[in-house]
Amino acid sequence: MGIKHYKPYTPSRRNMTNSTYEEITKKEPEKSLLTTQKKNAGRNSYGRITVRHQGGGNRRKYRVIDFKRNKDNIEATVVGIEYDPNRSANIALIEYEDGTKSYILAPLGLKDGDKIVSGENVDIKPGNAMPISNIPVGTLIHNIEINPGQGGKLVRSAGQEAQLMAKEGAYAHVRLPSGEMRLISVRCRATIGTIGNNDHENVKLGKAGRKRHMGIRPTVRGSVMNPNDHPHGGGEGKAPVGHSGPMTPWGKPALGYKTRNKKNISNKFIVKRRK
Repeated sequence: MGIKHYKPYTPSRRNMTNSTYEEITKKEPEKSLLTTQKKNAGRNSYGRITVRHQGGGNRRKYRVIDFKRNKDNIEATVVGIEYDPNRSANIALIEYEDGTKSYILAPLGLKDGDKIVSGENVDIKPGNAMPISNIPVGTLIHNIEINPGQGGKLVRSAGQEAQLMAKEGAYAHVRLPSGEMRLISVRCRATIGTIGNNDHENVKLGKAGRKRHMGIRPTVRGSVMNPNDHPHGGGEGKAPVGHSGPMTPWGKPALGYKTRNKKNISNKFIVKRRK
């Protein structure tokens, strides 16, 4: 998928780029796979803001994606590739031989009319899903489960891919896009191929309004706030942080301070950290 540039007839248009959406072949979503999506602007059940910088944005419906891919040995045909406003990756509408329709993440190279299938003994081709025990070492994969039967949790963004590096007993060594090497049970499922829409990272928004359309409100530096709003705030003119290191708005160390729990139960599955 290419990148579209605009004539600079306004200052914001000069730096704005967008996707050409060449992969998109279906304009309207499948109504049976849509659900409503409630906005809460980062507020919890008490009405208090727990996630800052959220609010507004265009209205959108959620597309129900099949991350489990557990409809085994039933061939499905790709009906069309669609845009999904809820994620960076494109999605593919597939129809099984029994008439059931579902959405999956669209891998690179998947086209209308292609046949895909899930199961243990299926071909190694983009879009097919199977347990890691059946995938050859060195294969590029995405939509990887962490626990068997839970549904894919890892590697679901546009242009991302993981690589199956080795298999040893009940676990496989998988190199994630971050560079982290992780042990994952060979009973977990993964989908073959790289996720499509790999030019997504090259899109430049160009203006603040496009960020507002996404439901993201402005972010303000702590150093320009008052002392009662942020530890970095206060002082005459451009004042330094005033602490031994930078802090979050709640006084916790920030920017480089490791916050991962040393007793985290999943630490034993990480073979090599990303840094």
